[in-house]
Amino acid sequence: MFNRNWPIAAAALMLFTATPLAQDQVDIVAYFQKARDLGRDSFARKTKPVDAREAKPGAIVVTRIKGEGKETQSPPAKTGDMVVRNRCPETGNEEYLVSATKFPGRYEGPIGPADKDGWRPYRPRGPKMCFVFVTEQDGAFTFTAPWGETMVARPGDAIVQDMNDPKDTYRVQKASFACTYEEVRPAK
Repeated sequence: MFNRNWPIAAAALMLFTATPLAQDQVDIVAYFQKARDLGRDSFARKTKPVDAREAKPGAIVVTRIKGEGKETQSPPAKTGDMVVRNRCPETGNEEYLVSATKFPGRYEGPIGPADKDGWRPYRPRGPKMCFVFVTEQDGAFTFTAPWGETMVARPGDAIVQDMNDPKDTYRVQKASFACTYEEVRPAK
């Protein structure tokens, strides 16, 4: 039996859902390559200092973006992995896990003493990363991050890719990108 109120209920549900109901799952490496082929790629470096502390083995870090909620969650931390906290009030100073093998290549320090909670300041090493902005035409979509978690990309977000490892491709929320990265060559 058809319910006349269904369109109203569906619209209300869409208004109160943090992510769109219908999203396409994309191959993020292929998406990035297509954007590169169209000349939409550019380069940026993470430049703003971060805070970091050693993760407890087995800990799972949930990345939350202010105004959006949960962005992703890490696999269980291994010995030597680091929890990194961006200094970006616009996004709620989101935290994420960086593996012990990648952390030394991305951050130097510590450059200061630990605070009462064990956070110490680090400076990004600033390796040049490729990125593309998600356009309105692209719309919102989901993809699988390198650590196996589903990420949602929205128009205005940056998709960032390690130049030495195309599989290391992930989303940086729009405000977080503006707050923590510096464009080396502006996007077209």
